[in-house]
Amino acid sequence: MRAHQRVASRNARFQQWQTLLTNRQKRQRAGRFLVQGVRPLTLAADQGWRIEELLVDDDRRLSRWAEEFIAAGATADAELIALPADMLAELGEKDQEAAPELLAVVAMPPDDLTRVPITADFLGVVFDRPTNPGNLGTLIRSADAFGAGGVIVTGHAADVYDPRTVRASTGSLFGVPTVRAESHRDVLDWLSGTGVTVVGTDENGDTDIEDYDFCAPTLIVVGNETVGMTTGWREACDRVLSIPMRGTASSLNAANAATVVLYEAARQRRSAK
Repeated sequence: MRAHQRVASRNARFQQWQTLLTNRQKRQRAGRFLVQGVRPLTLAADQGWRIEELLVDDDRRLSRWAEEFIAAGATADAELIALPADMLAELGEKDQEAAPELLAVVAMPPDDLTRVPITADFLGVVFDRPTNPGNLGTLIRSADAFGAGGVIVTGHAADVYDPRTVRASTGSLFGVPTVRAESHRDVLDWLSGTGVTVVGTDENGDTDIEDYDFCAPTLIVVGNETVGMTTGWREACDRVLSIPMRGTASSLNAANAATVVLYEAARQRRSAK
């Protein structure tokens, strides 16, 4: 394997890659983000995400997976660039001994709600103004695990393409359409006339999740980790659900709560078949 070129110093190009890690505005302006790991990279390629650059350490022997990934058709248009291990480690946010053998610069898809298909058995999730990228990534992973057709992030929120979000999703970001929307109004306009029921989640909800019928087309709304749903979302909900709990805890972490609700929806739908 021979790289198209080599970057051996922390020059302007390396600094551009660094901004993809640390600067949300520049990441958004560039429309690109960094991805590492066997599962995330494999899913990105399999799901047709555009891989623009592959950063690789060609001073060491690559794994069979990395060699095959580089040779695959999905990366045919990607520029192959060699870097020293310490620079790859820096971009991978790891110690040099654990430097990734391969990093990819991947293009962001458009924030278009039509990327989320509304089907007869639609199940989707809104995360309203999440502040923690790890929580956002975890919710995307749960949405993937329990068959949701998409995740929508509304309001001023953690970035879908923050490295911490991407890592926490463990590759599910590439399998579940995840779209950012400015407000609940955009989402409600998109849903207009579709027959999808909007259900919120709150510790003071009027219906337990086990008593609600999730078999109909449903959009689940999860609020901010600290203050819950906005007034706009609360008013938009057809129902507000709660999770029955024991013990001294009065609420769950937002991503954990979403996981429980998604599991209940998936359980009901399996039982109905």
